[in-house]
Amino acid sequence: MDTPFLNQKAVIMDENAMTRAVARISYEILERNKGADGLCFVGILSRGICIAERIAAKLSELEGAAPEVGKLDITAYRDDEKHSDLADRTDIPFDVKDKRVIIVDDVIFTGRSARAAIDAVMKRGRPKNIQLAVLVDRGHRELPIRPDYVGKNVPTSRDESVKVMMKETDGFDKVVIFE
Repeated sequence: MDTPFLNQKAVIMDENAMTRAVARISYEILERNKGADGLCFVGILSRGICIAERIAAKLSELEGAAPEVGKLDITAYRDDEKHSDLADRTDIPFDVKDKRVIIVDDVIFTGRSARAAIDAVMKRGRPKNIQLAVLVDRGHRELPIRPDYVGKNVPTSRDESVKVMMKETDGFDKVVIFE
């Protein structure tokens, strides 16, 4: 059910805009990598996984073969929170060695989640390269990290937050800015 939120400032993407953004990212990935051979996706829990699966499905539709998709829990690799008591929910059922790994997240903000994801992937092997795809880039980087593929650039203030809602986890697709 699509419910309004009390502190919602603006809807920046609806279902159609999200679908177009995933398609655009998919085409850009194919163009940059000259096809889907050797590609694999690692989605950051939880909505990064949904986006990674949608991109992989689009690539399968376009190329005839679906790239592998893994799930990455970056909790243990974060530099701002330590949760050693939590179980690692990572599920990457393939070897990343010599693959072109595309890390997928819903929103990039400071870059710390992306850095943690890179560390987590590198611990599992040495990929040919690592690329980063995000649905929303809201700026305010604290680290020198820039996504390779962006669905939408959204200027925000540090006091605002961006929430991505997905059918798979929330029942509907929408991206909202909150105050």
